[in-house]
Amino acid sequence: MKNILTLLKPILKFNYSHPYWVIIVSLIIAAVSGFYAIQLRIDTDIANLLPEDNPNVLALDRMNETVGGETEMQVVINSPSFEANKAFAEDLIERSLELYYPRYEDNYFKRAEFRRETEFTKNNALYLASDAELNDIISWLEDEIEQAKEEANPFYFDLGDEEEEEDTRTDDFEESYNTLVPTEYPISPDSTIMVVKFFPTGSKSDIQYLEDMFAEYDNLLASIEPATYHPEMEVRFGGRLKRHLEELTSIMDDVLGSFATGISSVILLVMFYFFIKKYLHYRKGTRGQGKYSFWSHVLRMPVPVLVIGIPLLISLVWTFGITYFYLGMLNTMTSVLFVILFGLGIDYGIHFYARYIELRSSGMNPFDAIMRTNEKTGEAIVVSAFTTAAALYILMFADFRGFSEFGFISGTGILLALFGMLYIMPALLVILDERWNWILISDEKKEEYTGVHRYPFSKTIVTVGLVASAVVVGFSGNLSFQYDFGELEPKFPEYEEFRSFAGQVETSSKRNPAYIVADNDDQVQEITEILNERARTDTTSPTIESVETLQERYPSTEAAEQEKLEKIAEARELLQDPFLVDREDEELDKLRQAAQTTEPFGIDQIPDYLKSRFVTKDGEVGRFVIIYPSVGLSDGRQSIAFKDDVSVVTLDSGEKFYAASTSIVAASMLDLMRTESPYMVAATFIFIYFFMLFSFRSFRWSLIAMLPLLVGLLWLFGIMMIFGLQFNFYNLVVLPAILGIGEDSGVHLAHRYREEGKNSMWQVLSSTGQHITMGSVTTMLGFAGLLFTNHPGLQSIGIMAVLGIAMTLLTSITFLPALIQWLEDKDWIRF
Repeated sequence: MKNILTLLKPILKFNYSHPYWVIIVSLIIAAVSGFYAIQLRIDTDIANLLPEDNPNVLALDRMNETVGGETEMQVVINSPSFEANKAFAEDLIERSLELYYPRYEDNYFKRAEFRRETEFTKNNALYLASDAELNDIISWLEDEIEQAKEEANPFYFDLGDEEEEEDTRTDDFEESYNTLVPTEYPISPDSTIMVVKFFPTGSKSDIQYLEDMFAEYDNLLASIEPATYHPEMEVRFGGRLKRHLEELTSIMDDVLGSFATGISSVILLVMFYFFIKKYLHYRKGTRGQGKYSFWSHVLRMPVPVLVIGIPLLISLVWTFGITYFYLGMLNTMTSVLFVILFGLGIDYGIHFYARYIELRSSGMNPFDAIMRTNEKTGEAIVVSAFTTAAALYILMFADFRGFSEFGFISGTGILLALFGMLYIMPALLVILDERWNWILISDEKKEEYTGVHRYPFSKTIVTVGLVASAVVVGFSGNLSFQYDFGELEPKFPEYEEFRSFAGQVETSSKRNPAYIVADNDDQVQEITEILNERARTDTTSPTIESVETLQERYPSTEAAEQEKLEKIAEARELLQDPFLVDREDEELDKLRQAAQTTEPFGIDQIPDYLKSRFVTKDGEVGRFVIIYPSVGLSDGRQSIAFKDDVSVVTLDSGEKFYAASTSIVAASMLDLMRTESPYMVAATFIFIYFFMLFSFRSFRWSLIAMLPLLVGLLWLFGIMMIFGLQFNFYNLVVLPAILGIGEDSGVHLAHRYREEGKNSMWQVLSSTGQHITMGSVTTMLGFAGLLFTNHPGLQSIGIMAVLGIAMTLLTSITFLPALIQWLEDKDWIRF
């Protein structure tokens, strides 16, 4: 590291000689970078956290291109009058579809979904039933006839053995019939609530479009005046599309809020710390007889913020300008990196500026103080920054883009912050100290401390630290992972209230389906057979409720048409059986009407509400296989199990087809992150160790510098177990960052101790110990802004980071000094 600093020394000398040019050029580059940085947008699509070549991501892209990944906007109308609701809905649809968006040169909405033409399907429901459903219906009718014959026998005695099986088949028929023939209007059971769905023309990732659309819709509803249709009419609109906008704006507000909280706290802390430190040095150096008053120092309190803050802000703007060209977008995990990097980067400035103040207060001139600080403290800063950056860059090798993008941005930000502190800050020091005299420092030399002060209770502290670590290792099996996605999403009361309100309208129990897009009808049939076989044979952990295709319901060949018509004719014949023909029964009445089909009909005659799931965006009948889960997918373990069951289907020909849905992508992401995170943490540990070995050129010292990090990490795990904190796919990303940040304290203390020599640990703590404490506290404050966000996932990052950095700091100022003192007493320390 000394060689690197020596190689770059001409740059430092140039900065001293031409400080204004350095600042002007840096600000110009920052202005250009800032122009692009402010164009970064946050992408909340979890599919984009997986590699672009992930099979399930490619399948989702293909599905969106073929089927369309539409997210609708719902309008809920409520009044005691069904007719008033209906009249309002019809007028609303007409007015809504006319809303024009100049920015797109198109209407806001492409279509609406409201009234269902159910009369046709009531009369032809059996023609649209699957072969399995038709066979079940025929079998049920035959059993009903047989049951009627037995009941007609005067010696019949009912044992009730077949009642449960009959009820099951009746329920299956009822469910299938309701799928084919829902209510004509989407209304609640008492007909007082009605739902209309609108499908937007714009993308849900276009925030401006969503904001404009909802604002325009507010104006539209006000202009229609629902009260004129019925005095008690209430109209609400929203759904997942509005929740998506709320999530985006919430994250943006959280980023700005955490930025304001974290950075203002850091600025105040830095300002007061350096004011006290510099003023005490000044008083000591002048023995209280300095020519500058206390208030002169108070007026210059913001100077440290300028000295450290300007290079840091320049480096951050550079970082996000580069991010714009390399990534183009931020994701949920990287959206808060500006605040985090502010807390991380300021650490290097604190160390540099604090050491500079100490050297200037000892009587050095600005040039010598800058060179000496760069030579001594600069080496520790470079080691620390390179270690942290390398630990973060390791994340770039992960396939999970939440890791890799976090690693790239934060690693780049660390290196640029290092450059800013080592080669932009000196220019500011020359201007503010030597040229403008804004940094008030005594030029009188002070006597150096020559006494010996041992670190107390060293053996006890080391023993307690190791025992506590061993206990944590013993109970490490109690650490757990949060699999419930719902616990990691922000709660929006308005959305929850709307969902509860709209949920009074009956909807299908089949939710969160996965799609497989095939190339031809034969593939559709084979995929369906394979999936049905999986569902039938999986008795231990079944996740497939049903598999649907339009090809299964609608015959596509003359032979299939004829076979289906024959089965319908058989059902009609059974319905005309003397034992059933006069029976009054709701299910039989539905079947009598549903069995009227006597000749094939065209696919264009099937109502849109029924075939829309199977029709492409171009209006053609698609070759889709729809798989409905039988388990709730909000639980990550069940989501992964469903993904494992359906994500890939291999045909006899060897051709593979992949299932697509946001739930499967989320499960793939969770599975990938869960698999990769142990390797990322292990690789970070190994890399940090070898970097320490390269820096210290000593096996013993590299191990000494690493031990506080390991012990601090174990103490973090202990706190997590005590308070029931869990890992999740948000906070796992910060673990490698904690390793890199935590190593910083040990590096600085070890370097300073080796510089000062034997019996110097107490003196080192009084100087460098203050600096690492300040650096760690400012980093924690940077992360602490996340504790006040509304997003539970971002909160968990803040909690993990604050606790992790606090534990590594604690071990650095207690366990590490005690360990060095104990080794020194044993005469095991080598310089």
